[in-house]
Amino acid sequence: MQYDQVLSVLRLEWTSGHDTHALQPSSQQLLGLIRTLKVRHLLLDMNTVPDLSPADQEWLGDHWMPELVTLTLERLVLIIDSFRVHNQLAIDALHDLVQPGIRFDAQYFTDSESALHWLTDGSSRLPALSAEWNVRHYSQAVHLAR
Repeated sequence: MQYDQVLSVLRLEWTSGHDTHALQPSSQQLLGLIRTLKVRHLLLDMNTVPDLSPADQEWLGDHWMPELVTLTLERLVLIIDSFRVHNQLAIDALHDLVQPGIRFDAQYFTDSESALHWLTDGSSRLPALSAEWNVRHYSQAVHLAR
């Protein structure tokens, strides 16, 4: 997770591998965090999220998505590669469920750099955000390799 208060950008990536038992409580906590921080720009990297189970898709559609559209978001970016067909279809179906209530601009990107550029209108803060994110990823990779 990465948050920039100046840009009101929250960036998240799933780090629990294939274990999705924490998906629902984590998603609920995310809504609270967005609400508390008054996040306006949200980037969710869906490439590390395992294929969503039917039960998780149902829960997201019944509980999470209806709450998401009530938040003060202005922009939402989902990073998802074209080979992640299962989750792409699941996300499309969830989007369709709440589409009439969406008041923010939602976009798909295949890479986070382009997504952040769009999300922040090419802010001069991007190099620092990217460097901070890369250091965290490097530190995490080193920790996991031990």
